[in-house]
Amino acid sequence: MIKIRWILVIIGFMALAIGATSMTGATAEQTVGLFRNDPGAFDGYTLFAPNRSNVTYLIDNDGQIVNTWTSSYGPGVSVYLKENGNLIRTANIRELNNTFGALGGGGGRIEEYAWDGTLIWGYNYSVGLEEYLADPVFQHHDIAVLPNGNVLILAWEYKSGAQAIAAGRDPALMEDGVVFPEHIVEVEPVGETGGNIVWEWYSWDHMIQDFDETQQNFGVVGDHPELIDINYGNTIDDWQHANALNYNEELDQIMISVRAFDELWVIDHSTTTEEAASHSGGDSGMGGDLIYRWGNPQAYDRGDESDRQFFMQHDTQWIEPGLDGAGNILVFNNGQEREPEEFSTVVEIVPPVDASGNYILEDGAAFGPAAPTWSYQAPNPTDFYSSFISGAQRLPNGNTLIDAGAQGHFFEVTSEGDIVWDYISPVTADGPLAQGVVPETRANIVFRATRYGKDYPAFEGKDLVPMGVIELPKQEGTPDPTDTPEPTETPEPTDTPEPTATPVPVVAGDANCDGTVNAIDATLVLQLSAGVVSSLECEGNADVNGDGAVTAVDATLILQFIAGLLPEL
Repeated sequence: MIKIRWILVIIGFMALAIGATSMTGATAEQTVGLFRNDPGAFDGYTLFAPNRSNVTYLIDNDGQIVNTWTSSYGPGVSVYLKENGNLIRTANIRELNNTFGALGGGGGRIEEYAWDGTLIWGYNYSVGLEEYLADPVFQHHDIAVLPNGNVLILAWEYKSGAQAIAAGRDPALMEDGVVFPEHIVEVEPVGETGGNIVWEWYSWDHMIQDFDETQQNFGVVGDHPELIDINYGNTIDDWQHANALNYNEELDQIMISVRAFDELWVIDHSTTTEEAASHSGGDSGMGGDLIYRWGNPQAYDRGDESDRQFFMQHDTQWIEPGLDGAGNILVFNNGQEREPEEFSTVVEIVPPVDASGNYILEDGAAFGPAAPTWSYQAPNPTDFYSSFISGAQRLPNGNTLIDAGAQGHFFEVTSEGDIVWDYISPVTADGPLAQGVVPETRANIVFRATRYGKDYPAFEGKDLVPMGVIELPKQEGTPDPTDTPEPTETPEPTDTPEPTATPVPVVAGDANCDGTVNAIDATLVLQLSAGVVSSLECEGNADVNGDGAVTAVDATLILQFIAGLLPEL
Protein backbone atom coordinates (compact mmCIF):
# COMPACT_ATOMS: atom_id res chain seq x y z
CA MET A 1 0.00 0.00 0.00
CA ILE A 2 1.19 3.51 -0.83
CA LYS A 3 1.43 5.77 2.19
CA ILE A 4 3.51 8.67 0.84
CA ARG A 5 2.08 12.15 0.72
CA TRP A 6 2.98 12.74 -2.93
CA ILE A 7 0.27 10.31 -4.02
CA LEU A 8 -1.98 13.38 -4.01
CA VAL A 9 0.26 14.88 -6.66
CA ILE A 10 -0.07 11.74 -8.77
CA ILE A 11 -3.85 11.79 -8.54
CA GLY A 12 -3.88 15.43 -9.49
CA PHE A 13 -1.78 14.78 -12.58
CA MET A 14 -4.00 11.85 -13.53
CA ALA A 15 -7.10 14.01 -13.30
CA LEU A 16 -5.49 16.53 -15.67
CA ALA A 17 -4.24 13.93 -18.10
CA ILE A 18 -7.26 11.63 -18.23
CA GLY A 19 -10.07 14.03 -17.39
CA ALA A 20 -12.38 13.92 -14.39
CA THR A 21 -15.45 11.64 -14.43
CA SER A 22 -18.69 12.45 -12.64
CA MET A 23 -19.18 10.30 -9.54
CA THR A 24 -22.97 10.55 -9.64
CA GLY A 25 -23.57 8.64 -12.87
CA ALA A 26 -21.97 6.40 -15.47
CA THR A 27 -20.66 7.37 -18.87
CA ALA A 28 -22.09 5.81 -22.01
CA GLU A 29 -19.05 3.60 -22.41
CA GLN A 30 -18.74 2.45 -18.79
CA THR A 31 -18.93 -1.26 -18.02
CA VAL A 32 -17.36 -1.66 -14.55
CA GLY A 33 -16.56 0.37 -11.44
CA LEU A 34 -18.74 3.10 -9.97
CA PHE A 35 -22.01 3.90 -11.74
CA ARG A 36 -23.80 5.94 -9.07
CA ASN A 37 -23.02 7.69 -5.79
CA ASP A 38 -25.95 9.83 -4.77
CA PRO A 39 -25.99 12.09 -1.69
CA GLY A 40 -28.38 9.66 0.01
CA ALA A 41 -25.81 6.84 0.04
CA PHE A 42 -24.20 5.87 3.34
CA ASP A 43 -20.64 7.19 3.27
CA GLY A 44 -18.05 4.62 4.22
CA TYR A 45 -15.65 2.00 2.92
CA THR A 46 -16.71 -1.21 1.18
CA LEU A 47 -14.72 -4.40 1.70
CA PHE A 48 -14.83 -7.27 -0.78
CA ALA A 49 -12.71 -10.23 -1.86
CA PRO A 50 -13.31 -11.17 -5.52
CA ASN A 51 -13.69 -14.94 -5.77
CA ARG A 52 -11.20 -15.19 -8.63
CA SER A 53 -8.46 -13.12 -7.00
CA ASN A 54 -5.99 -13.34 -4.11
CA VAL A 55 -6.42 -9.61 -3.43
CA THR A 56 -8.93 -8.15 -0.96
CA TYR A 57 -10.03 -4.57 -1.67
CA LEU A 58 -11.29 -1.71 0.46
CA ILE A 59 -12.83 1.11 -1.59
CA ASP A 60 -14.49 4.41 -0.75
CA ASN A 61 -17.87 5.53 -2.06
CA ASP A 62 -16.19 6.99 -5.15
CA GLY A 63 -14.85 3.58 -6.08
CA GLN A 64 -11.29 4.57 -5.14
CA ILE A 65 -8.95 2.08 -3.46
CA VAL A 66 -7.95 2.97 0.09
CA ASN A 67 -6.27 -0.34 0.98
CA THR A 68 -5.54 -3.81 -0.37
CA TRP A 69 -4.32 -7.06 1.15
CA THR A 70 -2.72 -9.81 -0.91
CA SER A 71 -2.68 -13.48 0.09
CA SER A 72 -1.02 -16.53 -1.39
CA TYR A 73 -4.50 -18.04 -1.64
CA GLY A 74 -7.88 -17.14 -3.04
CA PRO A 75 -10.78 -16.52 -0.63
CA GLY A 76 -12.62 -19.40 0.95
CA VAL A 77 -14.86 -17.27 0.75
CA SER A 78 -15.69 -14.65 3.43
CA VAL A 79 -13.66 -11.68 4.67
CA TYR A 80 -14.08 -9.16 7.53
CA LEU A 81 -12.35 -6.09 8.95
CA LYS A 82 -11.80 -6.26 12.70
CA GLU A 83 -12.12 -3.20 14.92
CA ASN A 84 -8.34 -3.13 15.46
CA GLY A 85 -7.80 -2.62 11.72
CA ASN A 86 -6.74 -6.20 10.99
CA LEU A 87 -8.26 -8.13 8.11
CA ILE A 88 -9.49 -11.66 8.82
CA ARG A 89 -10.34 -13.86 5.87
CA THR A 90 -10.91 -17.43 4.87
CA ALA A 91 -8.45 -18.89 2.38
CA ASN A 92 -8.85 -21.56 -0.26
CA ILE A 93 -6.44 -24.49 0.16
CA ARG A 94 -8.80 -27.03 -1.37
CA GLU A 95 -6.03 -28.52 -3.51
CA LEU A 96 -4.48 -29.82 -0.27
CA ASN A 97 -7.58 -31.80 0.75
CA ASN A 98 -8.72 -34.48 -1.66
CA THR A 99 -11.67 -35.47 0.53
CA PHE A 100 -13.59 -32.17 0.35
CA GLY A 101 -11.63 -30.11 -2.16
CA ALA A 102 -14.10 -30.18 -5.05
CA LEU A 103 -17.03 -28.73 -3.08
CA GLY A 104 -18.25 -25.20 -3.70
CA GLY A 105 -17.31 -22.66 -1.03
CA GLY A 106 -14.42 -24.73 0.26
CA GLY A 107 -11.62 -22.94 2.08
CA GLY A 108 -9.72 -24.83 4.76
CA ARG A 109 -7.72 -21.93 6.18
CA ILE A 110 -8.22 -18.72 8.20
CA GLU A 111 -5.78 -15.82 7.88
CA GLU A 112 -5.38 -12.54 9.76
CA TYR A 113 -3.43 -9.63 8.28
CA ALA A 114 -2.31 -6.33 9.75
CA TRP A 115 -3.41 -3.14 7.98
CA ASP A 116 -0.07 -3.02 6.14
CA GLY A 117 -0.56 -6.53 4.74
CA THR A 118 1.66 -8.44 7.17
CA LEU A 119 0.35 -11.96 7.87
CA ILE A 120 -0.23 -12.29 11.63
CA TRP A 121 -2.04 -15.63 11.89
CA GLY A 122 -2.60 -18.49 9.47
CA TYR A 123 -4.57 -21.46 10.81
CA ASN A 124 -5.57 -24.51 8.77
CA TYR A 125 -8.79 -26.32 9.66
CA SER A 126 -8.42 -29.05 7.07
CA VAL A 127 -7.86 -32.79 7.46
CA GLY A 128 -8.38 -35.25 4.63
CA LEU A 129 -8.85 -39.00 4.66
CA GLU A 130 -5.35 -39.42 3.29
CA GLU A 131 -3.76 -37.80 6.34
CA TYR A 132 -4.82 -40.43 8.93
CA LEU A 133 -4.37 -37.83 11.68
CA ALA A 134 -7.91 -37.24 12.83
CA ASP A 135 -11.47 -37.32 11.56
CA PRO A 136 -11.65 -35.53 8.18
CA VAL A 137 -12.89 -31.93 8.44
CA PHE A 138 -12.77 -28.85 6.22
CA GLN A 139 -13.63 -25.18 6.79
CA HIS A 140 -15.96 -23.69 4.21
CA HIS A 141 -17.78 -20.47 3.34
CA ASP A 142 -17.83 -18.42 6.53
CA ILE A 143 -16.42 -17.56 9.95
CA ALA A 144 -17.43 -15.19 12.77
CA VAL A 145 -15.13 -13.31 15.15
CA LEU A 146 -16.36 -13.38 18.75
CA PRO A 147 -15.96 -10.51 21.23
CA ASN A 148 -13.26 -12.50 23.09
CA GLY A 149 -11.17 -12.78 19.92
CA ASN A 150 -11.98 -16.41 19.27
CA VAL A 151 -13.20 -17.45 15.83
CA LEU A 152 -16.25 -19.54 15.00
CA ILE A 153 -15.59 -21.77 12.00
CA LEU A 154 -18.24 -23.37 9.79
CA ALA A 155 -17.02 -26.71 8.46
CA TRP A 156 -17.86 -30.10 6.98
CA GLU A 157 -17.08 -33.41 8.64
CA TYR A 158 -16.85 -36.79 6.93
CA LYS A 159 -19.25 -39.65 7.56
CA SER A 160 -18.84 -42.95 5.74
CA GLY A 161 -21.74 -44.77 4.15
CA ALA A 162 -21.78 -47.24 7.03
CA GLN A 163 -21.95 -44.43 9.59
CA ALA A 164 -24.76 -42.75 7.68
CA ILE A 165 -26.83 -45.92 7.36
CA ALA A 166 -26.32 -46.60 11.08
CA ALA A 167 -27.82 -43.15 11.72
CA GLY A 168 -30.88 -43.95 9.62
CA ARG A 169 -29.86 -42.47 6.27
CA ASP A 170 -31.68 -44.07 3.36
CA PRO A 171 -28.98 -45.70 1.17
CA ALA A 172 -30.94 -44.69 -1.92
CA LEU A 173 -30.25 -41.05 -1.01
CA MET A 174 -26.46 -41.42 -1.01
CA GLU A 175 -25.39 -41.15 -4.61
CA ASP A 176 -21.82 -40.47 -3.47
CA GLY A 177 -21.79 -43.20 -0.83
CA VAL A 178 -20.82 -40.75 1.94
CA VAL A 179 -22.23 -37.62 3.59
CA PHE A 180 -20.62 -34.41 4.84
CA PRO A 181 -22.76 -32.93 7.65
CA GLU A 182 -22.16 -29.46 9.04
CA HIS A 183 -20.42 -28.61 12.28
CA ILE A 184 -19.07 -25.50 14.04
CA VAL A 185 -15.95 -25.12 16.14
CA GLU A 186 -14.76 -22.18 18.22
CA VAL A 187 -11.01 -21.68 17.94
CA GLU A 188 -8.78 -19.63 20.21
CA PRO A 189 -5.87 -18.31 18.09
CA VAL A 190 -2.43 -19.32 19.36
CA GLY A 191 0.81 -17.94 18.00
CA GLU A 192 1.29 -17.53 14.26
CA THR A 193 -0.29 -20.81 13.10
CA GLY A 194 -1.93 -22.52 16.08
CA GLY A 195 -5.35 -22.70 17.63
CA ASN A 196 -7.15 -24.34 20.54
CA ILE A 197 -10.62 -25.69 19.89
CA VAL A 198 -12.64 -24.58 22.93
CA TRP A 199 -16.22 -25.34 21.84
CA GLU A 200 -17.86 -27.64 19.30
CA TRP A 201 -21.30 -28.29 17.83
CA TYR A 202 -22.15 -31.08 15.37
CA SER A 203 -25.40 -31.29 13.43
CA TRP A 204 -24.88 -35.07 13.39
CA ASP A 205 -25.75 -35.16 17.11
CA HIS A 206 -29.24 -33.80 16.39
CA MET A 207 -30.65 -36.07 13.69
CA ILE A 208 -34.04 -37.75 13.49
CA GLN A 209 -35.44 -40.10 10.86
CA ASP A 210 -38.55 -42.12 10.08
CA PHE A 211 -36.88 -44.58 7.69
CA ASP A 212 -35.19 -47.21 9.87
CA GLU A 213 -37.08 -48.08 13.04
CA THR A 214 -34.15 -50.15 14.34
CA GLN A 215 -32.09 -47.04 14.98
CA GLN A 216 -32.19 -44.99 18.19
CA ASN A 217 -33.03 -41.76 16.41
CA PHE A 218 -36.17 -43.20 14.78
CA GLY A 219 -39.20 -41.01 15.39
CA VAL A 220 -41.92 -38.82 13.98
CA VAL A 221 -40.15 -35.95 12.20
CA GLY A 222 -43.09 -33.56 12.52
CA ASP A 223 -43.12 -34.02 16.30
CA HIS A 224 -39.53 -32.84 16.61
CA PRO A 225 -38.89 -29.51 14.82
CA GLU A 226 -35.83 -29.10 17.04
CA LEU A 227 -34.16 -32.00 15.21
CA ILE A 228 -32.83 -32.44 11.66
CA ASP A 229 -34.32 -35.01 9.30
CA ILE A 230 -31.33 -37.01 8.06
CA ASN A 231 -33.28 -37.99 4.93
CA TYR A 232 -34.50 -34.54 3.89
CA GLY A 233 -32.97 -32.70 0.98
CA ASN A 234 -30.81 -33.79 -1.91
CA THR A 235 -28.78 -36.94 -2.44
CA ILE A 236 -25.21 -35.63 -2.73
CA ASP A 237 -22.50 -35.78 -0.08
CA ASP A 238 -22.86 -32.07 0.82
CA TRP A 239 -26.58 -32.57 1.42
CA GLN A 240 -27.01 -29.69 3.89
CA HIS A 241 -24.65 -27.10 2.32
CA ALA A 242 -24.58 -24.29 4.86
CA ASN A 243 -23.16 -21.05 3.44
CA ALA A 244 -23.28 -18.42 6.21
CA LEU A 245 -22.45 -18.14 9.91
CA ASN A 246 -23.57 -15.27 12.14
CA TYR A 247 -23.21 -14.62 15.88
CA ASN A 248 -25.51 -12.59 18.13
CA GLU A 249 -23.60 -11.37 21.20
CA GLU A 250 -26.69 -10.18 23.08
CA LEU A 251 -28.43 -13.56 22.73
CA ASP A 252 -25.27 -15.69 22.68
CA GLN A 253 -26.74 -17.55 19.73
CA ILE A 254 -25.42 -18.73 16.37
CA MET A 255 -27.31 -18.68 13.08
CA ILE A 256 -26.37 -20.58 9.95
CA SER A 257 -27.89 -20.52 6.48
CA VAL A 258 -28.57 -24.07 5.27
CA ARG A 259 -29.03 -23.62 1.56
CA ALA A 260 -29.96 -27.17 0.58
CA PHE A 261 -32.73 -27.20 3.23
CA ASP A 262 -33.88 -23.66 2.26
CA GLU A 263 -33.72 -22.77 5.94
CA LEU A 264 -31.90 -20.80 8.56
CA TRP A 265 -31.06 -22.58 11.81
CA VAL A 266 -30.40 -20.98 15.22
CA ILE A 267 -28.54 -22.77 18.00
CA ASP A 268 -27.55 -21.88 21.55
CA HIS A 269 -23.88 -20.97 22.03
CA SER A 270 -24.14 -20.71 25.84
CA THR A 271 -23.77 -24.47 26.13
CA THR A 272 -20.66 -26.46 26.95
CA THR A 273 -19.38 -28.77 24.24
CA GLU A 274 -20.93 -31.69 26.11
CA GLU A 275 -24.29 -29.92 26.33
CA ALA A 276 -24.07 -28.97 22.66
CA ALA A 277 -23.94 -32.69 21.83
CA SER A 278 -27.12 -33.30 23.87
CA HIS A 279 -30.72 -32.12 23.98
CA SER A 280 -30.55 -30.14 27.24
CA GLY A 281 -28.47 -27.42 28.85
CA GLY A 282 -27.54 -23.84 28.04
CA ASP A 283 -29.72 -20.74 28.31
CA SER A 284 -32.36 -22.35 26.10
CA GLY A 285 -32.40 -25.61 28.05
CA MET A 286 -32.26 -27.40 24.69
CA GLY A 287 -28.56 -28.17 24.44
CA GLY A 288 -27.47 -28.20 20.81
CA ASP A 289 -30.91 -28.75 19.29
CA LEU A 290 -32.32 -26.15 16.91
CA ILE A 291 -34.08 -23.44 18.91
CA TYR A 292 -35.40 -21.67 15.81
CA ARG A 293 -35.62 -22.41 12.10
CA TRP A 294 -37.36 -20.65 9.25
CA GLY A 295 -37.77 -20.72 5.52
CA ASN A 296 -39.10 -24.15 4.64
CA PRO A 297 -41.43 -25.99 7.07
CA GLN A 298 -41.56 -29.08 4.88
CA ALA A 299 -37.98 -29.79 6.08
CA TYR A 300 -39.57 -30.80 9.42
CA ASP A 301 -42.89 -32.10 8.11
CA ARG A 302 -44.99 -29.11 9.11
CA GLY A 303 -45.74 -27.78 5.67
CA ASP A 304 -45.50 -28.41 1.95
CA GLU A 305 -43.94 -26.73 -1.08
CA SER A 306 -46.50 -23.93 -0.98
CA ASP A 307 -45.19 -22.93 2.47
CA ARG A 308 -41.60 -22.61 1.27
CA GLN A 309 -40.22 -19.06 1.68
CA PHE A 310 -36.51 -19.48 0.89
CA PHE A 311 -35.05 -20.52 -2.44
CA MET A 312 -31.36 -21.43 -2.03
CA GLN A 313 -30.71 -18.41 0.25
CA HIS A 314 -27.41 -16.88 1.47
CA ASP A 315 -26.09 -14.51 4.13
CA THR A 316 -28.60 -14.97 6.96
CA GLN A 317 -27.73 -12.42 9.67
CA TRP A 318 -29.18 -10.54 12.60
CA ILE A 319 -29.45 -6.80 12.00
CA GLU A 320 -27.00 -5.17 14.37
CA PRO A 321 -28.04 -3.09 17.42
CA GLY A 322 -28.73 0.58 16.73
CA LEU A 323 -29.82 0.00 13.13
CA ASP A 324 -33.31 0.03 11.63
CA GLY A 325 -34.80 -3.38 12.34
CA ALA A 326 -32.23 -4.24 15.01
CA GLY A 327 -32.63 -7.85 16.10
CA ASN A 328 -34.55 -8.80 12.97
CA ILE A 329 -33.04 -11.20 10.45
CA LEU A 330 -31.88 -10.11 6.99
CA VAL A 331 -31.45 -12.65 4.20
CA PHE A 332 -30.45 -12.70 0.53
CA ASN A 333 -33.09 -14.97 -0.98
CA ASN A 334 -31.48 -16.11 -4.23
CA GLY A 335 -34.66 -17.34 -5.89
CA GLN A 336 -33.25 -20.47 -7.50
CA GLU A 337 -36.12 -22.98 -8.00
CA ARG A 338 -38.69 -20.22 -7.48
CA GLU A 339 -41.81 -20.85 -9.59
CA PRO A 340 -42.91 -19.78 -12.13
CA GLU A 341 -39.93 -17.42 -12.57
CA GLU A 342 -36.55 -17.32 -10.86
CA PHE A 343 -35.62 -13.95 -9.36
CA SER A 344 -33.85 -12.73 -6.22
CA THR A 345 -35.13 -10.77 -3.25
CA VAL A 346 -33.70 -9.44 -0.01
CA VAL A 347 -36.04 -10.11 2.91
CA GLU A 348 -36.25 -9.02 6.55
CA ILE A 349 -38.10 -11.20 9.04
CA VAL A 350 -39.11 -10.63 12.65
CA PRO A 351 -38.49 -13.83 14.64
CA PRO A 352 -41.35 -14.56 17.09
CA VAL A 353 -40.20 -14.42 20.72
CA ASP A 354 -41.99 -14.21 24.04
CA ALA A 355 -41.31 -11.82 26.92
CA SER A 356 -38.42 -14.02 28.08
CA GLY A 357 -36.83 -14.05 24.64
CA ASN A 358 -37.75 -17.67 23.87
CA TYR A 359 -38.79 -18.51 20.32
CA ILE A 360 -42.51 -19.15 20.04
CA LEU A 361 -43.78 -22.32 18.35
CA GLU A 362 -47.38 -23.50 18.65
CA ASP A 363 -48.13 -27.22 18.78
CA GLY A 364 -48.27 -28.73 15.30
CA ALA A 365 -47.56 -25.40 13.60
CA ALA A 366 -44.54 -24.11 11.70
CA PHE A 367 -42.26 -21.44 13.06
CA GLY A 368 -43.37 -17.89 12.26
CA PRO A 369 -43.52 -15.31 10.92
CA ALA A 370 -45.96 -15.99 8.12
CA ALA A 371 -44.14 -13.57 5.82
CA PRO A 372 -41.26 -11.06 5.78
CA THR A 373 -41.79 -7.62 7.25
CA TRP A 374 -39.78 -5.97 4.45
CA SER A 375 -38.41 -7.09 1.12
CA TYR A 376 -36.65 -5.72 -1.92
CA GLN A 377 -37.07 -6.92 -5.47
CA ALA A 378 -36.52 -5.21 -8.80
CA PRO A 379 -39.48 -3.42 -10.42
CA ASN A 380 -39.19 -6.06 -13.13
CA PRO A 381 -38.38 -8.97 -10.80
CA THR A 382 -36.24 -11.02 -13.16
CA ASP A 383 -33.89 -8.06 -13.70
CA PHE A 384 -32.44 -8.87 -10.26
CA TYR A 385 -31.37 -12.49 -10.10
CA SER A 386 -28.22 -13.97 -8.63
CA SER A 387 -28.60 -17.73 -8.48
CA PHE A 388 -25.75 -18.36 -6.05
CA ILE A 389 -23.44 -16.65 -3.47
CA SER A 390 -24.55 -13.01 -2.71
CA GLY A 391 -25.46 -11.06 0.44
CA ALA A 392 -27.11 -8.03 2.01
CA GLN A 393 -26.34 -5.65 4.90
CA ARG A 394 -28.47 -3.08 6.76
CA LEU A 395 -26.63 0.26 6.92
CA PRO A 396 -26.75 2.97 9.63
CA ASN A 397 -28.79 5.32 7.43
CA GLY A 398 -31.55 2.70 7.06
CA ASN A 399 -30.54 1.70 3.55
CA THR A 400 -29.49 -1.82 2.57
CA LEU A 401 -26.31 -2.75 0.72
CA ILE A 402 -26.86 -5.68 -1.66
CA ASP A 403 -24.30 -7.86 -3.40
CA ALA A 404 -25.69 -9.69 -6.42
CA GLY A 405 -22.67 -11.93 -6.29
CA ALA A 406 -23.10 -13.81 -9.56
CA GLN A 407 -22.61 -10.49 -11.39
CA GLY A 408 -20.17 -8.89 -8.93
CA HIS A 409 -22.76 -6.12 -8.61
CA PHE A 410 -23.04 -4.07 -5.40
CA PHE A 411 -25.84 -1.57 -4.96
CA GLU A 412 -27.41 0.33 -2.07
CA VAL A 413 -31.18 0.71 -1.88
CA THR A 414 -33.43 2.82 0.31
CA SER A 415 -36.31 1.26 2.25
CA GLU A 416 -38.52 2.28 -0.68
CA GLY A 417 -36.26 0.43 -3.14
CA ASP A 418 -34.50 3.39 -4.78
CA ILE A 419 -30.88 2.74 -5.80
CA VAL A 420 -28.49 5.41 -4.46
CA TRP A 421 -25.09 3.70 -4.96
CA ASP A 422 -24.13 1.31 -7.72
CA TYR A 423 -20.86 -0.51 -8.45
CA ILE A 424 -19.69 -3.48 -10.53
CA SER A 425 -16.49 -5.25 -9.54
CA PRO A 426 -13.91 -5.17 -12.35
CA VAL A 427 -11.73 -7.95 -10.92
CA THR A 428 -11.36 -11.29 -12.72
CA ALA A 429 -8.86 -14.13 -12.51
CA ASP A 430 -6.68 -12.18 -14.94
CA GLY A 431 -6.75 -9.04 -12.78
CA PRO A 432 -8.73 -5.81 -13.20
CA LEU A 433 -10.57 -5.23 -16.46
CA ALA A 434 -10.19 -2.11 -18.55
CA GLN A 435 -13.13 0.26 -18.60
CA GLY A 436 -15.27 -0.53 -21.63
CA VAL A 437 -14.76 -4.30 -21.33
CA VAL A 438 -17.86 -6.24 -20.29
CA PRO A 439 -17.09 -8.99 -17.72
CA GLU A 440 -17.75 -12.46 -19.03
CA THR A 441 -20.38 -14.54 -17.24
CA ARG A 442 -19.26 -15.33 -13.67
CA ALA A 443 -15.79 -13.87 -14.34
CA ASN A 444 -16.11 -11.17 -11.64
CA ILE A 445 -18.17 -12.97 -8.99
CA VAL A 446 -18.00 -11.75 -5.37
CA PHE A 447 -19.27 -13.78 -2.41
CA ARG A 448 -20.14 -10.79 -0.24
CA ALA A 449 -19.56 -7.03 0.16
CA THR A 450 -19.52 -5.21 3.53
CA ARG A 451 -19.70 -1.44 4.14
CA TYR A 452 -17.97 0.04 7.20
CA GLY A 453 -18.76 3.57 8.36
CA LYS A 454 -15.98 6.13 8.47
CA ASP A 455 -16.22 6.15 12.26
CA TYR A 456 -15.49 2.42 12.49
CA PRO A 457 -12.61 1.97 14.98
CA ALA A 458 -10.49 0.12 12.41
CA PHE A 459 -9.86 3.39 10.55
CA GLU A 460 -8.58 5.44 13.46
CA GLY A 461 -5.09 6.72 12.65
CA LYS A 462 -5.00 4.94 9.27
CA ASP A 463 -3.88 6.45 5.97
CA LEU A 464 -7.05 6.45 3.86
CA VAL A 465 -5.87 8.59 0.94
CA PRO A 466 -7.55 7.34 -2.27
CA MET A 467 -5.17 5.51 -4.61
CA GLY A 468 -7.19 5.44 -7.81
CA VAL A 469 -9.85 3.10 -9.10
CA ILE A 470 -9.36 -0.63 -9.50
CA GLU A 471 -10.32 -0.86 -13.15
CA LEU A 472 -7.84 0.07 -15.86
CA PRO A 473 -8.49 3.08 -18.10
CA LYS A 474 -10.36 2.52 -21.34
CA GLN A 475 -7.79 1.45 -23.89
CA GLU A 476 -7.52 3.28 -27.20
CA GLY A 477 -9.43 1.40 -29.85
CA THR A 478 -11.71 -0.41 -27.37
CA PRO A 479 -15.22 -0.27 -28.84
CA ASP A 480 -18.09 0.98 -26.75
CA PRO A 481 -20.12 -1.95 -25.35
CA THR A 482 -23.09 -0.96 -27.51
CA ASP A 483 -21.11 -0.49 -30.73
CA THR A 484 -21.72 -3.04 -33.48
CA PRO A 485 -18.62 -3.43 -35.67
CA GLU A 486 -19.01 -3.13 -39.42
CA PRO A 487 -18.72 -6.47 -41.21
CA THR A 488 -15.47 -7.03 -43.06
CA GLU A 489 -14.68 -9.31 -45.93
CA THR A 490 -13.06 -12.61 -45.05
CA PRO A 491 -9.68 -12.80 -46.83
CA GLU A 492 -8.82 -15.75 -49.00
CA PRO A 493 -6.71 -18.33 -47.19
CA THR A 494 -3.02 -18.02 -47.78
CA ASP A 495 0.01 -19.88 -46.62
CA THR A 496 0.77 -19.20 -42.97
CA PRO A 497 4.27 -17.73 -42.62
CA GLU A 498 6.62 -19.02 -40.00
CA PRO A 499 6.18 -17.04 -36.75
CA THR A 500 8.90 -14.58 -35.91
CA ALA A 501 9.69 -13.04 -32.58
CA THR A 502 8.32 -9.54 -32.12
CA PRO A 503 10.84 -7.37 -30.31
CA VAL A 504 9.57 -5.50 -27.28
CA PRO A 505 9.86 -1.76 -27.96
CA VAL A 506 12.15 -0.01 -25.51
CA VAL A 507 10.42 3.30 -24.78
CA ALA A 508 10.96 4.64 -21.29
CA GLY A 509 7.60 5.00 -19.56
CA ASP A 510 5.64 2.93 -22.12
CA ALA A 511 4.30 0.36 -19.65
CA ASN A 512 1.72 -1.18 -22.03
CA CYS A 513 3.97 -1.36 -25.15
CA ASP A 514 1.68 0.72 -27.38
CA GLY A 515 4.55 2.95 -28.54
CA THR A 516 3.41 6.06 -26.69
CA VAL A 517 3.79 7.43 -23.18
CA ASN A 518 0.56 8.72 -21.67
CA ALA A 519 -1.56 8.73 -18.52
CA ILE A 520 -2.60 5.12 -19.09
CA ASP A 521 1.02 4.08 -18.52
CA ALA A 522 1.15 6.09 -15.29
CA THR A 523 -2.07 4.45 -14.10
CA LEU A 524 -0.72 0.97 -14.80
CA VAL A 525 2.52 1.73 -12.93
CA LEU A 526 0.55 3.09 -9.97
CA GLN A 527 -1.68 0.00 -9.87
CA LEU A 528 1.35 -2.32 -10.02
CA SER A 529 3.00 -0.50 -7.13
CA ALA A 530 -0.26 -0.70 -5.14
CA GLY A 531 -0.59 -4.44 -5.75
CA VAL A 532 -3.77 -4.07 -7.81
CA VAL A 533 -2.13 -5.80 -10.81
CA SER A 534 0.66 -8.36 -10.59
CA SER A 535 2.62 -7.53 -13.75
CA LEU A 536 2.90 -5.18 -16.72
CA GLU A 537 3.25 -5.98 -20.39
CA CYS A 538 6.44 -3.91 -20.65
CA GLU A 539 7.61 -3.76 -17.07
CA GLY A 540 11.15 -2.88 -18.09
CA ASN A 541 9.94 0.32 -19.72
CA ALA A 542 8.08 1.25 -16.52
CA ASP A 543 11.25 1.58 -14.41
CA VAL A 544 11.98 5.06 -15.72
CA ASN A 545 14.40 6.08 -12.96
CA GLY A 546 16.43 2.90 -13.38
CA ASP A 547 16.46 1.94 -9.71
CA GLY A 548 15.50 -1.68 -10.43
CA ALA A 549 11.94 -1.40 -9.09
CA VAL A 550 8.64 -0.14 -10.49
CA THR A 551 7.12 2.21 -7.92
CA ALA A 552 4.82 5.21 -7.67
CA VAL A 553 7.92 7.38 -8.14
CA ASP A 554 8.06 6.12 -11.74
CA ALA A 555 4.38 7.03 -12.18
CA THR A 556 5.11 10.54 -10.92
CA LEU A 557 7.96 10.95 -13.40
CA ILE A 558 5.78 9.73 -16.28
CA LEU A 559 3.04 12.21 -15.40
CA GLN A 560 5.54 15.03 -15.06
CA PHE A 561 6.88 14.15 -18.51
CA ILE A 562 3.34 14.16 -19.97
CA ALA A 563 2.66 17.55 -18.38
CA GLY A 564 5.87 18.98 -19.88
CA LEU A 565 7.66 19.34 -16.57
CA LEU A 566 10.42 16.96 -17.67
CA PRO A 567 12.11 17.18 -21.08
CA GLU A 568 12.67 13.42 -21.34
CA LEU A 569 12.53 10.15 -19.40
